[in-house]
Amino acid sequence: MAAPPRPGSLVVGVDGSKSALSAALWAAEEALLRGSALFLVHATDTDALARYLFRAEIDESRRTGHELLDRTAETVCARRPEVTVVKELSGRPPSEALRHAAALSGTVVVGHRGRGGFAPLLLGSVALRTAATATTAVIVVRGPDGTGRPGVVPAGIRDDRDLGCARAAAHEAPLRRWPLRLLHVRRTDRPGGERTAEPARPRDRTAGHVLVRSRTTRLLSEEFPDLRIETEGVKDHSVPGALVEASRNAALLVVGGRRAPGYLGPALGRTTLALLQHAHCPVELVPRHGPGHGSTS
Repeated sequence: MAAPPRPGSLVVGVDGSKSALSAALWAAEEALLRGSALFLVHATDTDALARYLFRAEIDESRRTGHELLDRTAETVCARRPEVTVVKELSGRPPSEALRHAAALSGTVVVGHRGRGGFAPLLLGSVALRTAATATTAVIVVRGPDGTGRPGVVPAGIRDDRDLGCARAAAHEAPLRRWPLRLLHVRRTDRPGGERTAEPARPRDRTAGHVLVRSRTTRLLSEEFPDLRIETEGVKDHSVPGALVEASRNAALLVVGGRRAPGYLGPALGRTTLALLQHAHCPVELVPRHGPGHGSTS
């Protein structure tokens, strides 16, 4: 069997906000774990507006962008001098610049808040648009200091289309020397949650979600024979609430990125949006049709 594809380079959006700096520092820790380079990207969004701007305005925007990249790189290198840092100034819009830098296999890292905006807003517009339009994995970093913390790596799975999500988590867990937890949440109509152990024989209403966990566990065990995998089924009246609770003691929560049904534009599903707003750890969104997906049959 061919080795599963490894995560690509890390691409971080830099905009001068504290949230973006935290994301860059977190990504430096992740780059060290992966043994990969770290790409810092600042987007001026001047390409499309060039005809409406004076040359001096464009030059000033680029100068400011270069200074911001230099300051961020200096901070990152002071924290993690072992990591190779590459700086890129782009004239594209921020989300487009990040997607372009990540190409086909890179992981985009953004802070959960951007520059400016209103204090009550929990998710910045760049983070929201990037998460909703990405074709590769996106990690939205939550937390004040940009440092990683030990903990299990849970992967929220719903059906067979979340295999790519489980594979991404299977790469992340051993980097941190913690087990992978496959978490399947089934919504109930009653308040309060109920956690269930793996039954010996799937039956009745639980058969479907137990079967998904079993198939995914079997395939991951074949691809990652040394990985410790835990499985857990949760019944809860709130799927987002159960996943947010699972993030309390997690180093990274990995879920399949989903768009809201019925929307033609970039819109995230209710569960995904709730995680990006309220999770207690960084959240990695893996597009359901991106690299690493395949059949669990």
